[in-house]
Amino acid sequence: MNADDPQQVLRVTLDDVERVARADISPLPQQPSSGAKSYGNIAEPAAPVLAQQKGSILLQAWFYLGSAGLVGSLLAWSIAERGFVDAERGRWGNTWMLPMIVTLMCVGFAVAESLIERSLKKVLTRGALSLPLGIAFGFVFDGIANAFYAIALSLCKAAGAQTFRNPAVWLARGFAWAVFGAAGGIVYGIVGRSMKKTAFGVLGGAIGAVLGGTIFDPISFATHGGAPSRAIGFGLLGLATGVGMGLVENALKDRWLYVTAGPLAGKQFILYKPQTTIGSDQSCDIYLFKDPQIEPDHAVLQLKASRIYLLAKGVAYISGQPVRGPQILESGATIQMGRYSFRYQEKER
Repeated sequence: MNADDPQQVLRVTLDDVERVARADISPLPQQPSSGAKSYGNIAEPAAPVLAQQKGSILLQAWFYLGSAGLVGSLLAWSIAERGFVDAERGRWGNTWMLPMIVTLMCVGFAVAESLIERSLKKVLTRGALSLPLGIAFGFVFDGIANAFYAIALSLCKAAGAQTFRNPAVWLARGFAWAVFGAAGGIVYGIVGRSMKKTAFGVLGGAIGAVLGGTIFDPISFATHGGAPSRAIGFGLLGLATGVGMGLVENALKDRWLYVTAGPLAGKQFILYKPQTTIGSDQSCDIYLFKDPQIEPDHAVLQLKASRIYLLAKGVAYISGQPVRGPQILESGATIQMGRYSFRYQEKER
């Protein structure tokens, strides 16, 4: 065809159209041969889409630990109050009141998380361990608290605080009773098999017990003493100790998993240990129940050189991608196992 001739007619045949169509179609990719590396294709299983669920306040550590402390201390008070007489020594109620409160607070703190996770096995084993520890710590720390209180009262009197209506005396009781909160924190860490958890529990328990002990005398004045004042005062002691433990633990955590979907949505698991097991077996550190897709030993989180690795034995996804082999978790990554979804977080440095 001559481009200079405007009269020339452009003719396109069916053969021309077929040749152009064949040239525009890209060939399909070939399947990799045996032994060749594959980096994924359209046959890869897609990660299930799990909608983020709103968490319940019942799964917050400060709430269930505070509730455990409140229930434990009130239960102990209700038992010992029957044998308690004001300003009289030698009565079994007077002897057992504070040690029993410490004991049942310790038991409550030890089993609270397992109750939330619905692990009866852990409730029984942790309860059986915490009961004798609580009794021993109850009497030992009661003696320590009395010694601290006597020293604090002598300092208050030397400073001019002569009556129990002086706020300095209230503080003296609060700081003396800090050892009761420390006892709860120690047992909490022992059953959790973590020194860091023990340290956080001691600090939070002591802070909470200081607050609870400080308001004990004002409550007594407001209720005119007697059984009601002890019930309210000891109940607030247990409540404040548990809340303090939960808040301190949350504030000082380094690495944790936050459950965004599943039966435990809203719960956070702080990663204290070098190795954290996940599965449907109740002996796992993170027990995932009511899901047939979860294996008994579904996955393991390992801490190596300040990095967290996920090793999955069952089906798992990280940020939508199937997990094959050890995978490093970056802060903000999402992990899906069955109908559970987690968000991994690290504290900013």
